[in-house]
Amino acid sequence: MSDYTYKIDTFIKKHISKIQKPQIVEFGVKEGRSTKLFLDTCNQNNGKLYSIDIDDYSNLFNDSKWKFIKSRDDNFEFLENILPKEIDIIYLDSLHEAEHVKKIFFHYFPKLKVNGLFFIDDISWLPYLKTEKRNNFYCEINNNETFNKLLEIYNNNIENFDISFSFLSSGMCKVVKKKNELKEPKKIQTM
Repeated sequence: MSDYTYKIDTFIKKHISKIQKPQIVEFGVKEGRSTKLFLDTCNQNNGKLYSIDIDDYSNLFNDSKWKFIKSRDDNFEFLENILPKEIDIIYLDSLHEAEHVKKIFFHYFPKLKVNGLFFIDDISWLPYLKTEKRNNFYCEINNNETFNKLLEIYNNNIENFDISFSFLSSGMCKVVKKKNELKEPKKIQTM
């Protein structure tokens, strides 16, 4: 089992398996490993999965519970009439840059149901440090900036959502929505 598969199995699967009739939106498909997990959940619990990617992955699965949409995740006007109005689970694994993650989070958070789950992949920079096996400066910087941006968002929204992190593989963030309100990020003041 790959590190990535282990990460999604341990950090996502247990949280989504009991949701009945889930409406799931996935941004970023690539090899379809997360897509398969979400699609299996939809088939077991009578849900629907919407997968969005700029590359055409429409041939990965042939399943009535799955709708593939070839688009950018920030093509908000286009996606508005395609995606469900209320979403149970959002998975973000597209462009891993802090400002993009913030833009997607702020646009789709209002569509997430209360107690809904928002997963954000690739928040750990540790595997990409110069001394580590993945040694990738771009990923190191972007994952670190994304992690810090998520903390800044949480810093001004502690009453609006819960947040937790896994550092398995390239890391993942889990947000559980508590309220419909969402305030702008607030810098974290340290001593």
